[in-house]
Amino acid sequence: MEALLDAIGAVALILLILIGLGAGYLAGKIAGRHKPLYLVVGVVAAIATPFLLAALGIGVLAAGGVILLVLVSAAGALVVLALVWAIFGRG
Repeated sequence: MEALLDAIGAVALILLILIGLGAGYLAGKIAGRHKPLYLVVGVVAAIATPFLLAALGIGVLAAGGVILLVLVSAAGALVVLALVWAIFGRG
């Protein structure tokens, strides 16, 4: 059973990285500049969002499974990328 949970964790991490890369790629295409910055920030934000929510005591992610985890990570990455665009995108 532990091996199954480890595999699910690895798959979830890969999904979070892919979600972050996708969000960063889209943000880089929209902004037209700083594409590597958007890719890195997208991945970091997608991975950090579930941990931040867990630290705040929001335990819904554990009950929602991988799909909810991916959706929340995508939303978190988009919010952080919008903030980065507001800071760096216009310069």
